[in-house]
Amino acid sequence: MLTLLDALPDGFLNTPARDLHQILPGPTLIRLPGRRVPALFVSVLLHGNEDSGWVGLQQVLREHAGRTLPRAMTVLVGNVQAARAGLRRLDAQPDYNRVWPGTVEHAQTPEAAAMAQVHRLVMASDLFAAIDLHNNTGLNPHYGVVCSLDAASLHLARLFSRTVVWFRGLAGTQTASFAPRVPAVALECGKPGHPANAEAAARFITAALELAEFPVHGVPAQDLDLYHSVGIVRVRPELSFSFADEGAQVCFDPRLDHMNFRELDAGAVFGRTRHDMPLDVRDEEGRNVASEFFSTEGGVLRLRRAAMPAMLTLDERVVRQDCLCYLMERVPSGRVKRA
Repeated sequence: MLTLLDALPDGFLNTPARDLHQILPGPTLIRLPGRRVPALFVSVLLHGNEDSGWVGLQQVLREHAGRTLPRAMTVLVGNVQAARAGLRRLDAQPDYNRVWPGTVEHAQTPEAAAMAQVHRLVMASDLFAAIDLHNNTGLNPHYGVVCSLDAASLHLARLFSRTVVWFRGLAGTQTASFAPRVPAVALECGKPGHPANAEAAARFITAALELAEFPVHGVPAQDLDLYHSVGIVRVRPELSFSFADEGAQVCFDPRLDHMNFRELDAGAVFGRTRHDMPLDVRDEEGRNVASEFFSTEGGVLRLRRAAMPAMLTLDERVVRQDCLCYLMERVPSGRVKRA
């Protein structure tokens, strides 16, 4: 399933994500030389409709055409078939960012075998850092996600944005699979299709390639807005929901994504429901903590305690395939200093 290359195929630098199937048969790992080693690992298009990382990577490689990269780089181009359809994933596929080493649900799939092979090959020699580039469908700022509070990972994330989310990781994500071994970060580059978001991805890739080494000191607390992800919010699969149809079992506020990265007080309204508890909220230990975070008194779906949402989306397909949002809490500056 995995294609291995040691050079860029013809057309690579100018092919849109939707047309990649014309030059790549599927997920493809490309190893490129550079002046410094070890290599930087960059994955793009693990979700086929999230192309800012892909466009940014093309920009960087075009700028270095005919020249040696500042650092060796290994590139994974992920879900080519979903990119062809402009979708996060095809209905028959697992999520390409849930099949990395550590996955349980998808452990026996061909996609998991392919990403395990990528992981082995990338880790076979020393690795400088691992980067995974994404977009989201709601209104969110640029931010990085780390699974570890080590200084190197925080410095890497800070190259992209001062806004950083600490999340110990879902089993099977790229970042969680690399985080115990090397500095690793997932970058959320805003909505796809916006040139400024691709340019931000390109600036970050360039900065990471040009970084000679990671500082040994921590990131100053005043240079970082650090949040801890405390819950993943999903709509229960047996229930209907909508952002417009008041006849659905859950009718969310049609401007719900405007709440992203806002510190909401207890009582903030998410919508209305005819169900006692329509949401499944899992903490980092996998426990359902929906009743800790939400109430449904009088049919109004409210936050029970203060929290900050991220990745709230109005895309119903994405809600079904992934989640409604993540809930976060700000990490006190003293904790940042200790990290």
